[in-house]
Amino acid sequence: MRPFLLLLFCAAGLSSAQPLPFTFAWLSDTHIGSIPGAEDLRASVRDINRIDSIAFVILSGDITEMGWNAEFELAKSILDSLTKPYYIVPGNHDTKWSESGNTKFSNVFGADRFVFDYGGFKFFGVHQGPIMRMGDGHFAPEDLRWVDSVLTNLEDDEQPLFFVTHYPLDSQIDNWHEMTQRLKRHNTQAVLCGHGHRNKVLEFEGIPGIMGRSNLHTVREAGGYNIVGVRSDSMFFSERTPGITTKPGWYGISLGKRDYSEDTTTYPRPDFTINSKYPAVKSAWKIETGFTVASAPMVWGDHVVVGNGGGIVACYSAESGNMHWDFAAGAAVYSTPAVENLRVVFGSSDGNIYCLDIDDGKMIWKYKTGGAVVACPTISKGVVYIGSSDGKFRALNLSNGRLRWQFSGVGAFVETKPLVYRNKVVFGAWDSFLYGLNIEDGSLSWKWSNGNAGRGFSPAACWPVASDGRVFIVAPDRAMTSIDISTGQELWRTKAHQVREAIGISEDGSRVYAKCMNDTLFAFSSTSSTAELVWATHCGYGYDIDPSMPMEKDGTVFFGHKNGTVFALDSKTGVIRWQHKLGNTIVNTVSPIDSNRVVATDFDGRIVLIENKPEE
Repeated sequence: MRPFLLLLFCAAGLSSAQPLPFTFAWLSDTHIGSIPGAEDLRASVRDINRIDSIAFVILSGDITEMGWNAEFELAKSILDSLTKPYYIVPGNHDTKWSESGNTKFSNVFGADRFVFDYGGFKFFGVHQGPIMRMGDGHFAPEDLRWVDSVLTNLEDDEQPLFFVTHYPLDSQIDNWHEMTQRLKRHNTQAVLCGHGHRNKVLEFEGIPGIMGRSNLHTVREAGGYNIVGVRSDSMFFSERTPGITTKPGWYGISLGKRDYSEDTTTYPRPDFTINSKYPAVKSAWKIETGFTVASAPMVWGDHVVVGNGGGIVACYSAESGNMHWDFAAGAAVYSTPAVENLRVVFGSSDGNIYCLDIDDGKMIWKYKTGGAVVACPTISKGVVYIGSSDGKFRALNLSNGRLRWQFSGVGAFVETKPLVYRNKVVFGAWDSFLYGLNIEDGSLSWKWSNGNAGRGFSPAACWPVASDGRVFIVAPDRAMTSIDISTGQELWRTKAHQVREAIGISEDGSRVYAKCMNDTLFAFSSTSSTAELVWATHCGYGYDIDPSMPMEKDGTVFFGHKNGTVFALDSKTGVIRWQHKLGNTIVNTVSPIDSNRVVATDFDGRIVLIENKPEE
């Protein structure tokens, strides 16, 4: 296609006046950054360009392996050699390990959603994260609003629709029902998804679903994609091996008017009956921010400070939930704030570290870094310690934001909250290392690795804790490790308990808490020379890899769950005191006020004060 015609074609938004039948190419799970990713994508792009009948290309997520900036740039350079328009959404690999705080994808590709008409059909796509955290997929509040705008502005209520996302539209997405309910109110023909790396026929509450294969050739002789043929009454899927062969019509569906209102099947929905078991536990107040919240709340006196994916940091009354003030950063805020001396500090995906007056929200200073700041600050004795995505870790004066020192040897982005303990600053990064810096000048004291070369196993998401001269961490390699704070030497290490990225410590320093990937919260002795269990409580939460840190206050240890439940346990015995389900999505690290009150945030953008009022 000649360049000026291609430009006209794109600008017209692939008008619905285009004739039937038509053909499009469907790519998924290209994983640029993995060894075969770029090679396989180039082969598919060359092949698509040779097939004149292909009108456009759809990509259904996991464009990159780790969601890093250079991977997006490489993917864009390859895809821009297509002579057809392409439409693209991210997948979980693009959003979980995002050094840009999920800004790079939209900056490179123009958006992380799409909508266009072709041949009388409307195609629209949106991703489901999860953003910056391990856990189930989740449709963000801001993305659901966008979907609503698409569906409420249809020129024809009976227009046939195709929806594209990355995860299958089932319980792998914690609020799958929010999307199925919307799609079933319209003439949805099919849902196209990736993630499973194979061609597969699915069904989502009566809606036809098709999973597309990965473009990778890791388990095959060659990479490949699907060619989809659309007629007025049918759609056919053919698997294409670039330059070699097409497997015609491995699946087909009929197209036409669909009326999902006739379906009387009862489908699963989130279950909140656990709340009736603990009637004394209530939400004292609740704020709906309307944007993804992927950070913990900061509680200080009557102040609760929370940042969200819309770039707004707001302060609420801990007593009433009324807003004290709000502040607009330049991009999303996934950094949990810290406070000292009436000053609150946090980072933003816009690359700045901000310091605000906690009473009125006015900016006192900001410090510009060379990358997004998704890390959490720790403030100690008038100094702010915080990592970034530019390969640097910094110490800043709380009073004026001036740099005291910086360590420039970090090999990947930092998202954790650093530990300040015994003249050391300890933090992990997504380069597979845990760093111990000297607090006075930021020089490297020691550097530790768990021995896994894969960066996905880095001790980077947990917030390290310490007691009795020892640092304790957990990581995606499912091991818990005790490290000497002075030397960085391992004291003990165990994989016996299938822990992952959630760790905490008792207020008196005697117990270290770690959340198991299946059902159990463990308490270990902080002084033992081995991984000595103090107690283990089967909480019954199922499979959970959400890095929500256990937090103790006044004899109660609290933690959140990936499907919306907050647990409260006796810190000495591990006995469950209560549970309370807020929603059905990831609960971030909570902030206890006392033994009966805790502030929680979740991916639906809620900020909630949960209060236990036991009978006198």
